[in-house]
Amino acid sequence: MGIVPLQFKNGESATTFGLTGSETFSFDFGSDFTINQDVTVTTNSGKTFTVMTRLDTAPEIAYLKNGGILQFVLRKLNA
Repeated sequence: MGIVPLQFKNGESATTFGLTGSETFSFDFGSDFTINQDVTVTTNSGKTFTVMTRLDTAPEIAYLKNGGILQFVLRKLNA
């Protein structure tokens, strides 16, 4: 819950950027989430690339902001 699904751009992959799976990543989402927004990813080795969020609808963004669908539903019930 609360996990942001990300997708490489067309024609790109982990191999494109020389990623091995041992990296740690930091993400720049900007000030707010939007549908299918671009996100800048930086690895601990200094590599930077852009991916796209797979938040395809406004409800998916609301679920993420609430920590997942369960928390979203519980908050709605308690409102």
